[in-house]
Amino acid sequence: MVAPEEETGKPEVLDRLLSRVLRESDAYGGGIYVLTSSGQVLSAVVLAGVPSSLAMPWARVGISASGPLAEAVREGRLVWVGAEGELARRYPRIGLALPYSFALAAAPAVSAQRTWGGLVLLWPGSHPLVIERERQRAIEKASGYVGAALRRAQESGHPILPTPEPRIVPVPRRRMVTQAESLAAVDFTERLPEGCCALDLDGRITFITPTGAELVGSTVPVLLGTRPWEVLPWLDDPVFEDRYRSAVMSRRPTSFTARRPDDLWLSFEFYPDARGISVRIARSRLGEAGAAGGAGTGAEIGGVGEARAGAGAGAALRPLPDSAVAPATGAAPTGAGVLYQLAHLAAALTEALSVPDVIKLVVDQIAPSFGAHAVALFAVQSGKLRLRGHHGYGARQMERFDGVPLSPDHPSGRAVTTAEPAFFASRRELHDVFPRALADDGNHAWAFLPLVAAGRPIGCCVLAYDRPHVFGHDQRALLTAFGGLAAQALDRAHLYDTKSGLARSLQASLLPQELPALTGLQATARYLPATRGMDIGGDFYDLVRLDDTTAGAVMGDVQGHSVTAAALMGQVRTAVRAHAIAGAAPDDVLARTNRLLTDLNPGLFTSCLYVRIDLARRRACLATAGHLPPLLRHPGGRAESVAMPPGLLLGIDPSAAYEAIEIDLPPGAVLALFTDGLVERPGTDIEDATADLADALSGGDHNLDALADALMRRALPTADRTDDTALFLLRLAP
Repeated sequence: MVAPEEETGKPEVLDRLLSRVLRESDAYGGGIYVLTSSGQVLSAVVLAGVPSSLAMPWARVGISASGPLAEAVREGRLVWVGAEGELARRYPRIGLALPYSFALAAAPAVSAQRTWGGLVLLWPGSHPLVIERERQRAIEKASGYVGAALRRAQESGHPILPTPEPRIVPVPRRRMVTQAESLAAVDFTERLPEGCCALDLDGRITFITPTGAELVGSTVPVLLGTRPWEVLPWLDDPVFEDRYRSAVMSRRPTSFTARRPDDLWLSFEFYPDARGISVRIARSRLGEAGAAGGAGTGAEIGGVGEARAGAGAGAALRPLPDSAVAPATGAAPTGAGVLYQLAHLAAALTEALSVPDVIKLVVDQIAPSFGAHAVALFAVQSGKLRLRGHHGYGARQMERFDGVPLSPDHPSGRAVTTAEPAFFASRRELHDVFPRALADDGNHAWAFLPLVAAGRPIGCCVLAYDRPHVFGHDQRALLTAFGGLAAQALDRAHLYDTKSGLARSLQASLLPQELPALTGLQATARYLPATRGMDIGGDFYDLVRLDDTTAGAVMGDVQGHSVTAAALMGQVRTAVRAHAIAGAAPDDVLARTNRLLTDLNPGLFTSCLYVRIDLARRRACLATAGHLPPLLRHPGGRAESVAMPPGLLLGIDPSAAYEAIEIDLPPGAVLALFTDGLVERPGTDIEDATADLADALSGGDHNLDALADALMRRALPTADRTDDTALFLLRLAP
């Protein structure tokens, strides 16, 4: 892949770069994402080769989410999903929403040792489980170019920032055609006895022959610019849309057979590429075979070229009732799209742990999933509905709705008190029932979904549409089901937050509330709990004043994450402190604590590092029980790991002996004690990670607090922590 020219920061440079990457990697589609200023969200800025209707739910990806892009950026490596079924196996939540055959690669966009965003590329699903080495190198080069482009944009003073919606870049044509060729192509298709139709990537008809329009029972002007399943009631079935989505994502030909209301059977054959889908429409003999065999009605789907004779008939495609109204162009996704998206949302809600996580998921994803312009989530509190989150509304608009009473005179209040959803297709419908309930929020249709868990009302979710919107029976059922899922997730998250808060309070009470002030010794500590799971860990640290010129520093980690581990941590910390104050040497402190733990027999092991600092002699005596060795930054700036004699973990062998060593600790030197949560990362050798930490310590700030903050930020670029993390920095004052 040829390196792109050095261009300054303009969004268009990413358009050209993505087009080049697609062309040279032979991918049919993909996108470039930028990391938001918070570092917690990846936002798509440009996409190509994929329908916007399928791409929008993935336009913003949380850095801690379960998915290939988040994983690639989180772990700083290329993630390849190749074989059929691999996406569903590794990322079941995404597999529910996109159950199609395609290969995917995701890579972080890194430049100057900083992650700026990510790159996603898509191929047809025939690619192997393991990525080819040549393709891997090409993708890694491409992601490097993306990182460099984003870095240059930042350095030029014109950073490429996230946008409300990504730009959709058309895939270039393979060749240009003349006007004469275009007219000849139209003449050719119209001479065929079968119908021809072209769909763009979003499923809209861009071309159809008069024969094709006649076969589906309509006319060319009516069909152009529409989606077939939206204007032809007999095609408004999830099967048809699913075939379209499958062809777009897998890039494989597929077919579909359906019956018109007058019992005429038609076959639809889909031939996709990166710009759209060519559709062949023809009369089918399936109806004749069904009549001969006694099968009344049916529908068939399958790959193009598959034998249809004798195929079993499926569920018939029946026309919509006369009262049903087909959605307007641009309305919410219907059929398969909504079903798959609802499955995705349901799976996502099961993974959301805390109340803020659930609220963010609901307000960020429910609006695009159901085509709503805005969404607001309210919780019941002291007889009123309090705003908990919103999307698409302005802050001032929301101020008017916060604190609405639980009254039957308000649509939200009635929905909660009666536990029945309410749908209003127009502003007139709403005002006829609630003439004074809502100030004008600029919208024209609403859905009020009660959130009820275990028979108890806990809130209300309001969806608003910026134009009149008819809520069909299926959509009402889906929205009601989603309200139930959201309510259960909120109730479960509230229980989790309560239990987690109690656990965190217990853990915090077992750690030092503040470090003692010792003349001649500067000390600072940092502690971060794990962000996955409710269980608390056993990381601990302590600083003990032994006398006027001596101090003891402790760092340890109890095995496991549970209340038992936290309680044992408190016992170990207390034991080490007691033996240290009694004047025991570091090796004896660990030996005595070890005998105590083996007598208690808690079933858990503990690593521990004890350092006794002699401020007068400027020396430190250290002993370890299976803990990571500390790092020492010399006054000149060089940092290295302290070579420590090994020691057995506490709580295994009551007769275990420990060996102590002494090191110089001159004024200005920094001694860094830490737990494995600071250096352990998936796919990274702990020795390499420790060496990286030493490099960061070597070039870090002179101010101890600033240095501690920088080390924690560098080692933990994501909130997706699976282990507790503790850091303790000590320095002798000049």
